[in-house]
Amino acid sequence: MKKVGAIDIGTNSMRILLAQVENGCIIESFKDLRTTRIGEHVDKTGQLSVLAIQRNIQALKEFINIAQKEGITQIPIIATSAVRDAKNREVLIKQAKEEIDAHIDIITGEKEAQLGFTGVLRGLKEKDKNILVIDIGGGSTEFIFGNKEGIKYLISINVGAVRMTERFVTTDPICKVEIEELVKNIDEMMKSTINYLCNLKIDKVIGIGGTATTIAAVSKELEIYDKDMIHHVHLSHEQVKDICNTFLSKNLEERKRIKGLQPKRADIITSGTIILDRILTNLGVEDMIISEYDNLEGLVFEQLENK
Repeated sequence: MKKVGAIDIGTNSMRILLAQVENGCIIESFKDLRTTRIGEHVDKTGQLSVLAIQRNIQALKEFINIAQKEGITQIPIIATSAVRDAKNREVLIKQAKEEIDAHIDIITGEKEAQLGFTGVLRGLKEKDKNILVIDIGGGSTEFIFGNKEGIKYLISINVGAVRMTERFVTTDPICKVEIEELVKNIDEMMKSTINYLCNLKIDKVIGIGGTATTIAAVSKELEIYDKDMIHHVHLSHEQVKDICNTFLSKNLEERKRIKGLQPKRADIITSGTIILDRILTNLGVEDMIISEYDNLEGLVFEQLENK
C-alpha cells in the first residue's frame, strides 16, 4: 500500500487529499480544507491581492507539512479559475517557489473538467451509464459529459459562486432585483451549453464541488461534515429549491447558523445554489447524485497511471 496526495487551490478554498492506494484503488483517504479565497475581487480587478496570496501561501505551508508528516514528499499542486484569470498569477507562483519550494501548476478549465470526470467515474460502482458531471466552483462551472469510454463533451464557463456574488450581490438578504439580474445573467451565459446538453442522452447527473456538497450537507443537517455521509447522496431538484429559498430568506449571520453550512461559505452559498437551481431547471432534471470524488481524486489517479 502506498500513500499519495494532491492539493487544489480553488477560487474560494484550498483543499488537500491524502490517500492510501492499493491496486489502483483508494483504500482510505483524508481531506481537509481552508477557506483562503484566492479569487477575492479577481473578477473586478484582474489581480490577486496581497492578502489573498498571503492566506494561500500560509495554507500551502500547512498542507505541505501535513503531507510530509505522512511521508509524502512530492505532492502535485493545481490552481484553477481565479489564478488562471489573474494577470499577476506569477507573483503567487514565484512566492510559493521561493518560500516553500512548491511548484503550482495552473491548469486550464478543460484540464480541471477532465480531472473532475476521472475522479467521479472512478468513484462510481455502475460505470456503464452516460453521466453529466457539474462542478460549480468559486470562479467557474464545468460541465463534463461522458461514460466509461471517455469524455464526449466538456466546457468550462466563467460562472461561479464567488464571481457571481461579487458581480451581482450587494444586499443581504439578496433583494428581488438582484436575484432577477443574477438569474438572467446565469441563463444567458449558459444558454448555448444547456441547449447542447438537452440533446444528449444523460442517464445520471452528478454534482461535485463545494456548492453541491454543501447543499447535501444542509439537507442532512450535518453539524460536523462527514464525506462518507455525502458521497453518492441523492438530491431532488425540489430539495435544492427548498434549500435555495431558505438561503434567500436569511441574512448572512442567520445563514452562518444553518446546520451543514460552513460559516465561511455563507456569503457565497446563495449564488452557488441559484446557479445549480438554474442548471437543473433549464435541463429539466428532477434529481442528481453528489460525489465526494472530484478533481483531487482525479489528480491522485492520474499520478498512479503516470507511474
